[in-house]
Amino acid sequence: MFKRDVFQIKDLIMRNLRVQGLETPLLQKRLVEAWPTVAGEAISRYTTSVQIYNQTLFVRLSIPALRADLSMRRREFVQKLNQHVGAQIIADIRFM
Repeated sequence: MFKRDVFQIKDLIMRNLRVQGLETPLLQKRLVEAWPTVAGEAISRYTTSVQIYNQTLFVRLSIPALRADLSMRRREFVQKLNQHVGAQIIADIRFM
């Protein structure tokens, strides 16, 4: 009898996505969708759009005072968002 390698279906799917070049876009989408959860309800209420471009998350806010407050906490948000996704997707956040 021979020994077979046993893999979880999750690992097989992620490997297939990586080979096809679709892993990063999937993780970016998960990160954008995680913004309301990580930021909290109060902050997400004033968020109008969230986009990723060149490993930078651009968050458009409707209140300028909130922009200044969140800019001081952006390292914390980068760390929490990357942990939520489980990969290093973004390196910086810009609040606009």
